[in-house]
Amino acid sequence: MKRTVLMLSLVALTLGSCGTKKKIAALEAKNKEIQDLLNTATVKLNTCLAEKDQLTGQVDYLKKSNSDLINTTANMTTLTSKGAENLEKSLESLREKDLKITRLQDAITRKDSVTLALVTSIKRAVGVNDPDIDVSVEKGVVYISIADKLLFKSGSYNVTDRAKEILGKVAKIVQDKPDFECMVEGHTDNVPIKNPVLQDNWDLSVKRATSIVRILQNDFGVDPKRLVAAGRSEFVPLQSNSTPEGRATNRRTRILVLPKIDQFYDMIEKEMKNQQGK
Repeated sequence: MKRTVLMLSLVALTLGSCGTKKKIAALEAKNKEIQDLLNTATVKLNTCLAEKDQLTGQVDYLKKSNSDLINTTANMTTLTSKGAENLEKSLESLREKDLKITRLQDAITRKDSVTLALVTSIKRAVGVNDPDIDVSVEKGVVYISIADKLLFKSGSYNVTDRAKEILGKVAKIVQDKPDFECMVEGHTDNVPIKNPVLQDNWDLSVKRATSIVRILQNDFGVDPKRLVAAGRSEFVPLQSNSTPEGRATNRRTRILVLPKIDQFYDMIEKEMKNQQGK
């Protein structure tokens, strides 16, 4: 009977781990898809800017040509019909390029503005002057990295009282942004864990992530549907594990605030389709 219970427990743990990995993979794939689209939009924007410069040169040339005609022909009081027609066509084309550029710039700027506002509010809330707390942005995702000495005792996954104060500030930010998701990543150094409860650094990193997720849910009321717990063990270090300082830096917890930028994705996609149809 005990053997059966043990086997069922192992199966449940495996399925749960697979579910978390799939969700993380899905989030990373979505983020890559959005980043690829933004990169495409940026290329399109640069192309439009180049075409705009070319058209501006053509307009300047036509203006100068017409000016020369006026100066050299005393009885000519208006632009030639052909010159005026060409000038009007160039100006119209230039206006269309300006409109396309403006739309693309607005789409990208809105996304950047949301990210910048989020970073500013998080830095102000968690206290960016604390050297053990770092806030950064990578590819549209806000990362709050907290040194483990603020969150846990060595080799433990029980959250400290000081950590709860910090997590309360993070939770308030997440609560104020209902369209955002929150993923907690546990990271360790490469020193093997020596604990009868924990099997290895994978186990420690995951349990630290789930401990924080539970506090965000149970103590601060964050909707669990918006939370993801993930463990990265020792395999995504920031520095070399060959020194005590490097290992201390690598022992950290990252809280990822993931904006649901579907509205920006849709807006850029729609604008790209509109341009392709012209």
